[in-house]
Amino acid sequence: MDHTELVREIFSRRESPPLCFVQSYGCQQNFADGERITGMLCSMGCGIAPDMESADIIILNTCAVRENAERKVYSFIGDLKHLKEDHPDRIIGVCGCMAQESGTVDTIRRSYRHVDIIFGTFAHKQLPKLLYEVLTERRTAVDVEERQYECPEDMPAVRSCSYKAGVSVMYGCNNFCSFCIVPYVRGRERSREPSRILDEIRGLVDNGCKEIMLLGQNVNSYGRGLDEKIDFPELLRRIDALDGEFRVRFMSPHPKDATKEFFDVIAESRKICKSVHLPLQSGSDDVLKRMHRSYTAAQYLEQVDYARKIMPGLSITTDIIVGFPNETREDHMATLNMMRRVRFDNIYSFIYSPRKGTKAALIEDHVSAEEKSQRMGELLALQREITAESYKRFIGCVFTVLFDGVYKNGMISGKSDEFIITLVNADASLIGTVHRVEVTSAHNWAVEGRIID
Repeated sequence: MDHTELVREIFSRRESPPLCFVQSYGCQQNFADGERITGMLCSMGCGIAPDMESADIIILNTCAVRENAERKVYSFIGDLKHLKEDHPDRIIGVCGCMAQESGTVDTIRRSYRHVDIIFGTFAHKQLPKLLYEVLTERRTAVDVEERQYECPEDMPAVRSCSYKAGVSVMYGCNNFCSFCIVPYVRGRERSREPSRILDEIRGLVDNGCKEIMLLGQNVNSYGRGLDEKIDFPELLRRIDALDGEFRVRFMSPHPKDATKEFFDVIAESRKICKSVHLPLQSGSDDVLKRMHRSYTAAQYLEQVDYARKIMPGLSITTDIIVGFPNETREDHMATLNMMRRVRFDNIYSFIYSPRKGTKAALIEDHVSAEEKSQRMGELLALQREITAESYKRFIGCVFTVLFDGVYKNGMISGKSDEFIITLVNADASLIGTVHRVEVTSAHNWAVEGRIID
């Protein structure tokens, strides 16, 4: 039974097609999932609403990484009640990582009865069946079954951007970092077949896409479990060999799987950007061990040194957690010293917040919120200093920039191959195009330049 066709037939009886609106939260993987959910709804006969208020079907694609964000989503779900009251036939769905989390279904059924559909991270392809159940049986439809060995394929996508696109190469995570809920809600690692990935990229490039972001919870563990013997460096080689003018990024690798071959492939490639996001999380070996990160600070530095030896201009960014339970002053100083040693081009830093369901949430923490806030301030001040000095090395360099937004005062912004925010005085009509830019000045967060082609 093809539920897509059944739902389309129901919708065809209406005077006008229903409009859908998908709101995604969290990581780039979630936003890529949201594009596929929108694509599925359109394949069932929906149009796309400009906002929630005018939508007949609203899907909230949620994130569960932080409890504060989860509480905000619950509050937002509550706010949707009035939209249901104004339009009783409106269908409201909640999906994604929050929906997959233990206890969420009971909470929504008990406290948010205006929600019609609940489906988890394994059930995206079940949306037509769930929607059909709601339309024909007028009851809440739920699917949070774990399908640990399935990779979602053959799902249409409505891309939110014509010149940049995310392509999932794998799903799930096997690392079980002590602070992270992802393996519990995304499941174990499942890699897509390389032929499927290459076909998707070819299609995007043929349609004018200029930047491909490869997505996965740990992209450089790609290939495990596939019948074909392939790993992430080999996948990068195959993508790099494809025809067309486009560039490739990826998010995120794990230091424990960042081999010399991984960096060699980047160095030798034509299309892979010379920038790597390599999450450090902490510069303290004791904290790294308690985080279950499976590498030491010295091993991390060895990788950075090798990468910069073969790619002197490589840009490196990272993630850092401040105030992991019982982080000492010495642990914090070790992180600051690592920042001074590596000189990251940018960092994404977070004050640790306990995540129910993870091992770290069970630790009794003796570090005050005030101390954690102070440490965060020190970390950010140091990074501003490092970036302001480091970005000066780009003055006089020529970047290849894909422009993707309006800044202010007649300026537009884009990212260079090195993942550096680049500003130029130019018309907004250049958004979505690629140009060579000579860097003329540097700030502690971006560079400015002039277009030279």
